[in-house]
Amino acid sequence: MASSLTKDSASTPGSEKTFFGHPRGLATLFLTEMWERFSYYGMRALLPLYLIAPGGLGMSPATATAIYSVYLSLVYLLAMPGGWFGDRVWGPRKTVAVAGAVIMLGHLTLALPSEGTFFAGLGLVALGSGLLKANISTMVGQLYDGPDDPRRDGGFTLFYVGINLGAFAAPLIIGTVGENVNWHLGFALAAVGMALGLAQFLIGTRHLNPVSSQVPKPLSAAEKASTLRKGLIWLIIAVVVYGALVATGTYTLNWALVPITLAGLIIPIMVLVRIKRDKELSTTEQSKVSGYIWFFVAAALFWMIYDQGGSTLAIFGEASTNTTVLGFDFPVSWYQSVNPILVMALAPVAAWIWLALNRRGKEPSTVVKFASGLFLIGVSFFVFLIPLTMAGDGAKVAAWWMVAIYFVQTVGELCLSPVGLSVTTKMAPVKYGSQMMGVWFLAVTAGDCTTGLLSLAGVDLNKTGIVAFQAALAVVAGLAVWMYRKRVKELMGDVN
Repeated sequence: MASSLTKDSASTPGSEKTFFGHPRGLATLFLTEMWERFSYYGMRALLPLYLIAPGGLGMSPATATAIYSVYLSLVYLLAMPGGWFGDRVWGPRKTVAVAGAVIMLGHLTLALPSEGTFFAGLGLVALGSGLLKANISTMVGQLYDGPDDPRRDGGFTLFYVGINLGAFAAPLIIGTVGENVNWHLGFALAAVGMALGLAQFLIGTRHLNPVSSQVPKPLSAAEKASTLRKGLIWLIIAVVVYGALVATGTYTLNWALVPITLAGLIIPIMVLVRIKRDKELSTTEQSKVSGYIWFFVAAALFWMIYDQGGSTLAIFGEASTNTTVLGFDFPVSWYQSVNPILVMALAPVAAWIWLALNRRGKEPSTVVKFASGLFLIGVSFFVFLIPLTMAGDGAKVAAWWMVAIYFVQTVGELCLSPVGLSVTTKMAPVKYGSQMMGVWFLAVTAGDCTTGLLSLAGVDLNKTGIVAFQAALAVVAGLAVWMYRKRVKELMGDVN
């Protein structure tokens, strides 16, 4: 990787060196995110399997899916206050450093063999991930010379490769150890990964744009006092309510899952309404926020289906697929490495295609890319219907069916996800900087909370009827976005 660093006569923010033609700071953020994703995806690959395993928590598949979905939604829900901390309290750089330490502590807590520490560890990892996600993506955007820098989309795509490099290795290492040796040892390995990521970030911060150390809009003394007071009030209310439930013996897991699920659906709507009604925004910014709502809804539907790759599909893989290929038997968690390796193989190709088409003036607009992503995620679940039907009589289907589903989802992901990160930084009102990146992650929250709510309501997501419904919904939504692409482009103004 070091051999790819070359001198560039053109000045770029934060450094004179380049990383595959991009600012040198991208290498620091690339590696930080790679190790953070290694820890996160390793734990995530084990989570649903540990929850349903007789040697784990022994829960039902429906409960496991609900917990998995609510946990993912919480990670992305906390990205919003994480972005707020970056904007108002610590600045992006300090927030990411603190987040890394919290994530590492969370994985160490997961490694302790008790149900109570397990859920406490999940909470810490969710909190740290929320603090990290919005701010590290914001720092990627700060490396470039404004929204019109032609390297910007490619830079986010390379950053996405870093995410998937860590995600690919994690199930192979952490998943194998967790499934075949000891669940909690696997969780401990995730802590080691985050420690490496934190060390690398602290060493490489000198290559970042100096702006990343600044607090864009610091809280005034009055705002600090008000925020602290409100936080303490909500904390006291939570302690009293849940303390009473435990004391009276009426507490169940749903008392934690249902409020989080509902919050994950209500909060994104409230945030978007608040931003849209902000009178300090210019007419141009208001128009861009209106256009951004289209992307938000499309992304929420996309992630609702996509994130079932780690729950609905993973549980189907554990129960109904043959995990032996050419005489080699592999752990079920290895399925979670299929998507990342496909991303690493296809992302550079996608970045090259977008750049080549851009030079010819034929690159599809962001709206068309989003429509394509939605359409393809729907197609992936139509593909899922085939092995799901084949396994209806208890038969085991070939592992290649899982690969085929993940392949279609990955192509859709490359059309939507890295482009979504980029368009969020382009369309964000100046006032909301890092917070708008948090809004982008709230789309994931909304999607995952929908899945969690369905599971809590007793809907079996592995039934052909519900899979077919989700597939049809995504395809129709993709076609609708494409049909209204001109209207959305008008709202986007000068952003393409």
